[in-house]
Amino acid sequence: MDRKELIKTLGEGIYRQNPSHPLRVAIDGIDAAGKTSLADELAQYLQQKDREVIRASVDAFHNPASVRKAQGDLSPQGFYHDSFNNEALIQYLLHPLSPGGNRLYHTSVFDLINDQPALSSPKQASQNAILLLDGIFLLRPVLIKYWDLRFYLDISFENSIKRGSLRDTNIFGSATAAKRRYRLRYIPGQKLYHSEARPLDRADIIIDNNKLADPEFIKLSPDF
Repeated sequence: MDRKELIKTLGEGIYRQNPSHPLRVAIDGIDAAGKTSLADELAQYLQQKDREVIRASVDAFHNPASVRKAQGDLSPQGFYHDSFNNEALIQYLLHPLSPGGNRLYHTSVFDLINDQPALSSPKQASQNAILLLDGIFLLRPVLIKYWDLRFYLDISFENSIKRGSLRDTNIFGSATAAKRRYRLRYIPGQKLYHSEARPLDRADIIIDNNKLADPEFIKLSPDF
């Protein structure tokens, strides 16, 4: 499928959803699946409409390094269970946008680069706003009830390693070091997530994003 056609299909499907509270859209997938790019493209498309768009990423809700690495720097269990402050994500972003919430939200609680708290200024969402949140592990049990739409971008683990190691070479010092981290921590952590949370069973929409220019729907909600 042409990528522009995919964005239009998803954008129009999102726009048609109009609950009595801000629409909360999760864009999940393994590392380097293309989540941020898709969320940005959808935000650009929807900003042409008459609905407020809230762009956020789970990367702004990390735990401190002391928590993330408590089980070991390369621990898959630590990667899945300890990377993110899910309680803060719920408290500051998801709950306020939920039915009965006050719609006063924050899009960040932590600065990952400087490893320190960084609570963003509060903002007031309109009742028909659309939240587009990208990130890994979004369809885990503790978060699942907070989503109105659940997207999952599906790519192979080898594609994840290939794309991710190129992207993260500067972070880890070399492509070899990045690949090692993917093979020892990230991919096993994702397999643990799939085993425990079964995100493919929970997703409303699944997209094969192995070919960025030619994505394909694997599962598409009837509402779209």
